[in-house]
Amino acid sequence: MADKTPTVRPTSQSVAAFLKQAAKTPMRAPDGKNGRLIFAMDATASRGPTWAQAMGIQTEMFQEAATVGGLDVQLVYYRGLMDFGASPWLSNAERVIGLMRGVEVMSGNTQIERMLRHATEEAKRGKVNAVVFIGDAVEESADLIAAAAGQLALRGVPVFIFHEGGAEPAGSVFRQIAQITHGAYSIFDARSPQQLRDLLKAVAIFAAGGRKALENFSRKAGGVVLKLTNQMGGNS
Repeated sequence: MADKTPTVRPTSQSVAAFLKQAAKTPMRAPDGKNGRLIFAMDATASRGPTWAQAMGIQTEMFQEAATVGGLDVQLVYYRGLMDFGASPWLSNAERVIGLMRGVEVMSGNTQIERMLRHATEEAKRGKVNAVVFIGDAVEESADLIAAAAGQLALRGVPVFIFHEGGAEPAGSVFRQIAQITHGAYSIFDARSPQQLRDLLKAVAIFAAGGRKALENFSRKAGGVVLKLTNQMGGNS
């Protein structure tokens, strides 16, 4: 992946309000270390039509998370013929953004089971607070995916699924992953960029500050963010 220097865009008034509220909540993990978030992307060709828009939204997420602080990110993607990549753990948001922008879509099959198993291996090495996955399709065995999600759940890692388009049968598989891991599932499309922005910010808050920080944010944000929080049940 190419490490490019991105152009930083100014934050909006709504983002500024979010940061002001988030700053009132301690954003460090309980052990004093940064929270850790795996950000996984389906980079297969079916996502091509909305790829540029998704990149813009995800860039904002990392810029805002950096302003709040307390978050390390590992970027994971799959595409092509078994092309699977994972970055080091990075606390520099601009480097994460540069790596992310260096990923281009390529025709290939999904590798969701592999992504979940990778996350489990990372969680064995050290605490992982959350996994974000953005994708639109499933081309693998649902049973194998569920088994991999179960192993991740044993490590206490929730998976937040952002499903582009909401089509079945992928939706059923994605909802199962979220349920097994005590995460959350949400649909988005090209007509709802603000919804994705809000949800991604919420997950960044959770990974950095835990359930308490997410609840504080969701009470202010309401709407889809509150629904996401409610889906998580008793997860901490």
